[in-house]
Amino acid sequence: MTSPPIIALHAVQFGYGSAALLDIPRLSIDVGRRVLLQGASGSGKSTLLGLLAGVLQPQRGTVTVAGQPLHAMGGPARDRFRADQLGVIFQQFNLLPFLSVRDNIALGLRFSRPRAERVAPVLDEEIVRLLDGLQLDPALMQRRAGALSVGQQQRVAAARALIGRPQLLLADEPTSALDRHAATAFLQVMFDQCRASGTTALVVSHDDSLQGQFDQVLPLGSLNQAGGAHA
Repeated sequence: MTSPPIIALHAVQFGYGSAALLDIPRLSIDVGRRVLLQGASGSGKSTLLGLLAGVLQPQRGTVTVAGQPLHAMGGPARDRFRADQLGVIFQQFNLLPFLSVRDNIALGLRFSRPRAERVAPVLDEEIVRLLDGLQLDPALMQRRAGALSVGQQQRVAAARALIGRPQLLLADEPTSALDRHAATAFLQVMFDQCRASGTTALVVSHDDSLQGQFDQVLPLGSLNQAGGAHA
């Protein structure tokens, strides 16, 4: 039996004021895929991530993620869904600099009982597994996040997003602070951890050189007012 898509959008429209930013007839992404979403600055990439994360709601159309109709859910329900089912890597990482690496990674579990229960008996072992898989020395677990390099902070942000094995990873320009070689290496180890966790990955980036790391590349312009896409 074919699994339902992890992401399904139908006739989605969203804009700010009178300006229409997104007009997507159809978008479908299958479980387990690694998809790159590309578009020019201001084209709506981060807005689309906001719709998929339940931070925003469409003005028209349906947004279904991991089987849940986000367009029909209230704010608290969307917040709970996001905490339980999604891992998010923010463009600025959003780590708490005064907390340790370990505490930054574990922080998201405080808001999700299901994800916390998946790893509660072996939390430190799971953190070590993620750090090791992301090529960050587990000996840094007790170091303050603010004392790390940008590349190290990036790996901590990825580990925080993947802890508790979320169904979907949303990453907004996760390699913007890295050179091409480092960006490619980071994506490779991040995707290794996605496969180990059974997590689908949707990455937003403007960097054309990363396209070869993905199963499919979706230019946002081809989704807007077009026939839609399936990945």
